[in-house]
Amino acid sequence: MPKRKICVVVTARPSYSRIKTALTAIKNHPKLELQLVIAGSALLDRYGNAVDFIERDGFAIAAKVFMVLEGENPTTMAKTTGIGVMELTNVFYNLQPDAVITIADRFETIATSIAAAYQNIPLVHVQGGEVTGSIDEKVRHANTKLADLHLVCTADARERVIKLGEEPDKVINTGCPSIDLAKEAEENPELDFDPIKKYGGVGAELNWKDGYLVVMQHPVTTEYREAKKHIQKTLRAIKALDYPAFWFWPNVDAGSDGTSNGIRAFRELEQPKNIHFFKNMEPMDFLKLLKNSKALIGNSSAGLRECAYLGVPVVNIGNRQHRRNRAGNVTDVDYKEEEILKATKSAIEQKHFKSSTLYGNGNSGRKIADILAETELTFSKTITY
Repeated sequence: MPKRKICVVVTARPSYSRIKTALTAIKNHPKLELQLVIAGSALLDRYGNAVDFIERDGFAIAAKVFMVLEGENPTTMAKTTGIGVMELTNVFYNLQPDAVITIADRFETIATSIAAAYQNIPLVHVQGGEVTGSIDEKVRHANTKLADLHLVCTADARERVIKLGEEPDKVINTGCPSIDLAKEAEENPELDFDPIKKYGGVGAELNWKDGYLVVMQHPVTTEYREAKKHIQKTLRAIKALDYPAFWFWPNVDAGSDGTSNGIRAFRELEQPKNIHFFKNMEPMDFLKLLKNSKALIGNSSAGLRECAYLGVPVVNIGNRQHRRNRAGNVTDVDYKEEEILKATKSAIEQKHFKSSTLYGNGNSGRKIADILAETELTFSKTITY
């Protein structure tokens, strides 16, 4: 029997860690052939050049799709998505996959779904059914309605996808592949590298070995005009804390220009002595950095997913993770300097939490590959009610 060709589209830095163990399991499965497509900001140096890490990990890339339009505002998001539809349509036509995988809820992932669904290619959506707010909320559920097979991460997400009218036997709780990596980091937690020596970055040389924070704050697409003001609140709070912090660059979303400009201006004018800035890290290095940190500050979904499993305290700022399932490690605060400062001080003093398996128990990648190998792949469906 010929192997099933499974085409996975990775469009951004965080999407790679969200799917990496599934990529490995698909690649190694005797009944599957991996067709890996890298697109969007995953190809761009200013957003960390995730493609370099992907190739270094030994994955062959079937196609690269340059589709990001400069501007980081709602109009360029829409145009980027349109370019993605046109380019990915050609990629799928040439690769002739048996199924296409789209990941989670980033704005450009709808391009993958449209290009596959309109060509009668079975579409698999990983990490559907979750609640986040902003454009991600709309895109995630739109992907669900275009998809034919749903590999969700939580029991709650499965119920929500079924309520959207999907066949229950096509909605499978596999857990999140990112938790597979978190499990590896939990089992081998030693921080066996110097972050500054290995990844460079910019900013102060930190005395971080006695404790440090990780900061990752992205713009909220529905509040993109406020992005610079939002990041300034966090920058001032972390500087005032005078505690070592490793700060990561934002994703490419509407408002990321404001976030980036806010960081650059603050770095030049204030020259904080306790903050060092990075674009990106290998997924396992990032998880080890998280595991050994005092807390994660910002609004990254890593705080609710990987940090829940790792037991790392999280100060979640603002509305980006609105109503998303969270474990007991998360403290929610508003965009207020004094709230961020108070919650971060408390997090530093807080011991790590008990590990939560809310988003999986560490074997999702293998589950996903087995499902893709054995499940009937279809591209036609009808709402169940």
